[in-house]
Amino acid sequence: MPGLWLVLIVLALAIAGYVIGRQRALQSGGGNSRALHSLPRFYGWNVAIKVLLPAFIWLAVWSLVQTIIVEKTVSGIIPKEEITIGLEGEDLDLALKVIDANHSLRMAEMRRTAEGLNYLIAADLLTEDEAQNLTLDKVDVEKLLKDAGQVVTGEIIAPVLKASQRKLALDKRADIMKSIFIIGVALAFFIYSVLQSHKDYRARNSVEFMILGLLVLMACIAILTTVGIVLSLAFNTVEFFSIYNWTDYLFGTTWSPRSGAGTHQPLGLLPLLWGTLYISIIALVVAVPIGLFAAIYLAEYASPRVRGFVKPALEVLAGIPSIVYGLFALITVGPMLLDIFGNSGIGIMPGARSVMTAGLVMGIMLIPFVSSLSDDIINAVPQYLRDGSYGLGATHSETIKQVILPAALPGIVGAIILAASRAIGETMLVVFGAGAAGKLSGNPFEAMTTVTAKIVSQLTGDADFTQPEVLVAYALGTTLFILTLALNFIAQRIVNKYREQY
Repeated sequence: MPGLWLVLIVLALAIAGYVIGRQRALQSGGGNSRALHSLPRFYGWNVAIKVLLPAFIWLAVWSLVQTIIVEKTVSGIIPKEEITIGLEGEDLDLALKVIDANHSLRMAEMRRTAEGLNYLIAADLLTEDEAQNLTLDKVDVEKLLKDAGQVVTGEIIAPVLKASQRKLALDKRADIMKSIFIIGVALAFFIYSVLQSHKDYRARNSVEFMILGLLVLMACIAILTTVGIVLSLAFNTVEFFSIYNWTDYLFGTTWSPRSGAGTHQPLGLLPLLWGTLYISIIALVVAVPIGLFAAIYLAEYASPRVRGFVKPALEVLAGIPSIVYGLFALITVGPMLLDIFGNSGIGIMPGARSVMTAGLVMGIMLIPFVSSLSDDIINAVPQYLRDGSYGLGATHSETIKQVILPAALPGIVGAIILAASRAIGETMLVVFGAGAAGKLSGNPFEAMTTVTAKIVSQLTGDADFTQPEVLVAYALGTTLFILTLALNFIAQRIVNKYREQY
């Protein structure tokens, strides 16, 4: 049964449970809602939530476990290469890593092939029996999948095709069992909760307890997701530093990864970190004054008519995709700066892509983040603070400078930190506007690159996840994470030191 139908059946049971549970509770009270312990709607929600929550929790758990078990079952069909004979020490460790990486690539190809075959079955281009009976000696499976619009990045070998067919069969069987089990769970809780719908049942307490549990579950999911991201970065970063010297990475001044060069290649962080900070600083120098002054004008000086036009116009900038800003930097801003600082005789700008190009356009992109958030924070300052300042004889500008801005400082600092985090994490604009050169230079009119741009480039293509030039992307991600965390810590210290208490 398709997953959508399964979800719709559970939802239908929940809706029916709401109606039946509410009516059953009213009937037990003789039609008088005052005879019930809780309001009638709580009896309906008690049934609906007890149908939905267990069914969806088990659906999520089953789907996760099914994926793990099926892939573990079919992974044995794809043989691992035997290239460890006679190897010892570091050579043996490297060979084992290469074997695991190649097997992982074959497993990824198996997943894509299974998805492609499943798509062909769903589109009625193949029957299930035909998909299971495909063989490489009779049918060009790669061509069949590509003609159907499915991406196949590598060569399909016989074990990969066999494993993908086995995966289809196991998934189909598991999906049938999952549908029966989930519908059974939903029906069991439907009957159980409907029988609970009696006038003396504490339905409100039950509903509030379940809602509290749901909120705790969502909070735990958010925390576990963060922990998972950190651990995934940490494990792969440790793997990188196990084969590459950490001092060469942290203090190296040259970035020049070469495929297949192993540990004998310069993967210095400093050029990328310098480019990231240089571009971000220029962007903030542009965005913070313009955004903050725009927020002060909109909040304190602009008429309602002007504000109603200017604020939406500013926020339109936030909805423009970053790749459009990148094209604007490459086609318009870069050539304009080149005409001024390169071709006019100054000669300090060799090309259209530069730190200044990316920084200026990124600053324009960040203006809505600073202005919109600062405007909301300034408007949130209590009016009695303004009235008190005016009553003491302060002018409008003095009130803004000495009362409103100190009161709004935590929010304004938060807006600036958000803009800084966006600048540090930007990728596409940097690729188009700043170039891809990892180097240390004080000239803002030279091409440089950032940490995020190199994370993308190192993980693009046929990546061998046993090589330092690929694993370094995780070290770069960890560095970026630590940098952003440090920014938030510094901002919190600044806020605690200078904030005004009212």
